[in-house]
Amino acid sequence: MTPAEVLSELEKHGAVIQNTHVVYTSGRHGDTYINKDAIFPDVMVISELCRTIAAEFRDAEVDVVAAPAIGGVVLAHWTAYHLSSHSRPVRAVYAEKDTAGKFVLRRGFPDVVKSRKVLVVEDILTTGGSASAVIEAVRQAGGHVVGLSAICDRGGVQIQDLGHPPRFFALSRLPLDSWPATDCPLCAKGVPVNVEVGKGREFLSSRARLNV
Repeated sequence: MTPAEVLSELEKHGAVIQNTHVVYTSGRHGDTYINKDAIFPDVMVISELCRTIAAEFRDAEVDVVAAPAIGGVVLAHWTAYHLSSHSRPVRAVYAEKDTAGKFVLRRGFPDVVKSRKVLVVEDILTTGGSASAVIEAVRQAGGHVVGLSAICDRGGVQIQDLGHPPRFFALSRLPLDSWPATDCPLCAKGVPVNVEVGKGREFLSSRARLNV
């Protein structure tokens, strides 16, 4: 799929939400949200997106595909499926947050990635924090990261923001403005926070606790 086709699918599924006040996973605020959950139920589209990722890394001899939970899990499995062959199956694992909020590999996954070539996949990149954390978890487990891929880069992230993977491939790019919560112009104007997508509900709950 071309970048234009990827963006077209996102828009067709209502995954691009504009003119809103959203809180991203990074904690930054913005007025546009890429709702990957709107496209995940369409299995065939997700399959095609991951087929495109697999084609880009076909020459990397990937052994394992890793992703952050929850959103990236589906992408890891489909990408591994498209990278696999009958003679050389590719496995899929995911990292999840521990009690301190750090992404770690559990469930025997460190043994799966150790000494193997690992491709990290992510759904939407804003700051690159989650993807970078998964890359670090893979490296700490002894895996060799060969690249990073994402459905959409909406933050204009740089390679240094991602933990310096050898290769970085985004299926589409849609750079959008975002601001720290303390400097958010939407907050200053009193625009209500969207609690249906992103981390708006958690943000408002946290702010309410601080005001108690």
